Amino acid sequence: MAQSLSKLYIHLIYHVNYPFVPILDKDKSDLYAYIGSIIKDNESIPIIINGTEDHIHILCVMSKNIALAKLTEEIKRHSSRWVKTRGTHYKQFAWQGGYAGFSVSQSLHDKTKGYIQNQEEHHKKMTFKEELIAFLKEYGIDYDERYLWTD
Repeated sequence: MAQSLSKLYIHLIYHVNYPFVPILDKDKSDLYAYIGSIIKDNESIPIIINGTEDHIHILCVMSKNIALAKLTEEIKRHSSRWVKTRGTHYKQFAWQGGYAGFSVSQSLHDKTKGYIQNQEEHHKKMTFKEELIAFLKEYGIDYDERYLWTD
């Protein structure tokens, strides 16, 4: 081919490192907008960003010019620094070192977008740990539960 073409939908999940530094409701919209700008700065396209006080979900179209690990590093590094500017509550804010990243087919785009949009409602029925393990099982990812959690 004369040109490189791709459309890679990626569902990313990040958890806060310290449960005693939750993401406050009043800061969520600004945080998600800021993360969207980081995604755009990395030649990728944010579709939806949402979450709860202790984790976020991102659905984006990942650029063909960046690796998933690099995109994740950029989002986490810049957003963590930005969050700390929001006040003393976030003095110790950090994302956990790891992340979960899943490919999403075109046929599941709308379902995934709806899932992310309804995070608050979803987590009235399921904990983050239950959610992550369900995703890992659904995608057939081998894991050692001892290394999933920092608490």
